[in-house]
Amino acid sequence: MNERNKQRAFSLLELMIALGVAAIIATFAMPTYRTHVAKAHRLDAASALMRAVQFVETARLAQTSESAEGVTLGAGLDQAPSNGAAVYRVAMLPESPTNGGYSIAATPVLPGAMEGDACGAFVIDATGLRWNHPAGSTTPLDAAQSAACWAGKG
Repeated sequence: MNERNKQRAFSLLELMIALGVAAIIATFAMPTYRTHVAKAHRLDAASALMRAVQFVETARLAQTSESAEGVTLGAGLDQAPSNGAAVYRVAMLPESPTNGGYSIAATPVLPGAMEGDACGAFVIDATGLRWNHPAGSTTPLDAAQSAACWAGKG
């Protein structure tokens, strides 16, 4: 190899240093990226519930009764995000004496990106009460943790 080609090539040491720097950057970037994606999914779920509430309230105004009976969430309102692969499924829950006429829940799709998320399922009812409960449970999270989940922080 002549002197000219020798100056253009990387040495093994230079290559290993570059790979080490890339590995260090990836070590910090991946958890931050995953946190950002989880926050975006949580905000998608909260947004989907607000759209569903708006739809149900409009349908209730069009009906003669105050009940949300017979109102079904159509395509685009039944998942979050509204198009593409679902991360959360949005569904109406039965009326109870405490929910003001209806509740709407966004539950993580299993298996999926938000399967083990601390926020679990998002729920909002006709009274405006917003809360979360872990997947597979109906016990609500504490108020501070639910507020953080609805803000996307979790």
